[in-house]
Amino acid sequence: MSPAATPSAWSRRGFLAASGAGALTLALGTAAAPASAAPAATAPTDPYATLRRRWCDLALGTGYDPAAAPYTTALKETGDLAGTFHRAMRPAADSLWPDSPYDPPSGITRSYSRLATMALAWAQPGTGRTDDPDLATAVRTGLDHLDRTVYHPATTPYGNWWEWQIGTPRLLLDTLAVLDERLPDGAGDALRTRCLAAVDHFVPDRALGAYTGTSTGANRVDLCRVVALRGVLGRAPAKIALARDALSPVFPYVTQGDGLYADGSFVQHTWVAYSGTYGAVLLDGLGRLFTLLRGSTWEVTDPNRQIILDSVEHAYAPLLHDGLIMDSVNGRAISRGYLRADERHLLHSDHRHGHALIAAIALLADAAAPAERDRWHAMIKGWIARDRTLPILTDRQYTVADLARLAAVDAGPAPAAPEPVGHRLFPAMDRAVHRRPGWTAGLAMASDRITHYENGNGENRHGWHTGSGMLYWWPAGRAGDQYTDAFWPTVDPYRLPGTTVSTKQLADNEGGGWGEPKPAARWVGGTTDGNYAALGQDLRGLASTLTARKSWFALADCVVCLGAGITARDGVPAETVVDNRNLGERGTAALTVDGVRRPTALGRTTVLPRAHWAHLAGHGGWVFPGSPGGARLHVLREDRTGRWSDINTTSTTAPYTRRYLTLWHDHGTDPTDAGYAYLLMPGATRSALAARAADLHWLTVLANDPDRQAIAVDPLGVTAANFWRAGTAGPLDADGPASVLIRERRAPGRTGRTATLCAAAPTRTGDPLQITWSRPVRAVLRHDPSVEVRGTGDTLRLRLTPGTACATHTCTVLLH
Repeated sequence: MSPAATPSAWSRRGFLAASGAGALTLALGTAAAPASAAPAATAPTDPYATLRRRWCDLALGTGYDPAAAPYTTALKETGDLAGTFHRAMRPAADSLWPDSPYDPPSGITRSYSRLATMALAWAQPGTGRTDDPDLATAVRTGLDHLDRTVYHPATTPYGNWWEWQIGTPRLLLDTLAVLDERLPDGAGDALRTRCLAAVDHFVPDRALGAYTGTSTGANRVDLCRVVALRGVLGRAPAKIALARDALSPVFPYVTQGDGLYADGSFVQHTWVAYSGTYGAVLLDGLGRLFTLLRGSTWEVTDPNRQIILDSVEHAYAPLLHDGLIMDSVNGRAISRGYLRADERHLLHSDHRHGHALIAAIALLADAAAPAERDRWHAMIKGWIARDRTLPILTDRQYTVADLARLAAVDAGPAPAAPEPVGHRLFPAMDRAVHRRPGWTAGLAMASDRITHYENGNGENRHGWHTGSGMLYWWPAGRAGDQYTDAFWPTVDPYRLPGTTVSTKQLADNEGGGWGEPKPAARWVGGTTDGNYAALGQDLRGLASTLTARKSWFALADCVVCLGAGITARDGVPAETVVDNRNLGERGTAALTVDGVRRPTALGRTTVLPRAHWAHLAGHGGWVFPGSPGGARLHVLREDRTGRWSDINTTSTTAPYTRRYLTLWHDHGTDPTDAGYAYLLMPGATRSALAARAADLHWLTVLANDPDRQAIAVDPLGVTAANFWRAGTAGPLDADGPASVLIRERRAPGRTGRTATLCAAAPTRTGDPLQITWSRPVRAVLRHDPSVEVRGTGDTLRLRLTPGTACATHTCTVLLH
């Protein structure tokens, strides 16, 4: 097979969502098949026909009016794409379409994707090609050609394994499911048999054997989906049973590698936080399989499937904000933007990935208990109501089936759930989410367990510092497109918000691919009481000598950010990026520092030697506590131009220009033990920032050095500390590395006050830990089994058996 002109490259999953069909599960899955496309009558006792119809109903959708918006537009687009593909199809020895040669194998998958779109247009009403016999013939011709020339048992796979085992067979089988029993007698049966034999060759039973390698997590679910549908179409009960049973390793919590963790983390590719894109694939696939097999001989009855259902609220919903899924859990997908091979020209973004996850939750809801389903529907209605950046109910990425499913949820009786308030820490994937009334923030860190960043297949070549303490944030109802609007191709990759970095220039894909670049750092994590949190990162720079201690104390109206021990010997400056806000294409948001509006000239760095507070209109602001003289702050407003292709070889080359307001601390060249302190206050007004800066008693920084970082906030009753090694900070003492958070409150129904001490051991060694709090304690009210109380009275002394998961351990006491 001689390759023709170089095709547009496709990411592993990108094209499944990029074509008009997406995958036929995405693409075929859009509307009820017209009467003329209904399968031939089959005995109602035929289990395979029942399952095939159920699969098509699940994919094609029911209960919508094809003549009503937004379905009319979606159906017409499908028909138009199908017509374009039909006219351009030119079977040749090494391709079905001239622009999609078989080498690389993404061209094969792209060819099946186009056939899927054509089958969809033929099967659905309102496409303009419904029941078109020429279109049906072209689909059969295309399937036959691909089977004879490339996707058959005599071919040895080459290139990306995913194309052969997931991308292509999913589309092929979905297409066959729609065409089944409408292929001509004889030739149809022979074509189906050949196609199924090809699937058996590329996805043998052993692919669902050992739960390892590429057959884990979301990939395992995709493989099970392929084998299950192959079993249905081939009337092979053993295949269906194999697929069902091979799902079971996906369900239990894991303690390392790919999968779902008890703390809500989801990891794919061993070292990558991936609740977003891979999480959506996993939930969508399970939702389809649970529904497909329900009530059949092969129903999924493993009781551990409840772990998956629980994960919707425990693992995924906390990372969704107003319809988007935080880019901190989207891996290399953050770099895709507009893919060159996407015939529909859809933007891959945090909102798009979030919408895919929301659609998956709506689908999985059919398998949930009524009370669960009601809660999920309430969450979905809330996301629908609040997403003003990319309205969910008209999102062009959705198939008609997804649109109809979500519209039905939105029209249902469940009230829309508001954005929740609280803190979620995901220690197993080094992520945290802090939600307060009026704003949300997300934190991304890296350790010897979780990569600095993921790159691969030419994607995310400049994601170097996304794990260096990047702090995302959104004020309520505003800036929903902060990281959506061409952020990744235009932002300075050395100045991501919240990070501390060496400005040493890095190569594309620095450190290796697929999550390989991990720092030799154990102390990453923290502790939380569910509302506030103490978080920390022992930062080691990527391909750099940079080291630093970074702490974040997430409180009621702010995040207190401390840095210490910032040291490097790279011969270049080291910086802490207080923030870097995307102002849009021509943003004019005013920056006010200490009550003075700063000039808006572009491209000029201003150094403010004594800044106390800063406010950015429409966003919020920052306070710089510490010395009465304020902090030395660098400010730059600039236009930056970039292309998605700069960071992803499969993406488009169109230039985008966005305006940024960047604030940073310059620690100088080769600093030793540099530090910083500031408060992030999303959504805050100028007066609130000025008042906080003027109140010298609100915050006390108890320690900020390479050994410990600690604060006290008396108005909130908070004392918190991160101990990088044994030591003392204010009233707290730890005999080893620890994260501690204490909150004092009025005792309900009692005289006096109570306090809850939360502690964790982020180094995860399992070694016992002793925490001492120099505060008079009258009585211990309750404590976790892992906590041993060794003393009360003038001082509270606790001994923790912390385990190895950075779990939070609590003790509540009554104070004198």
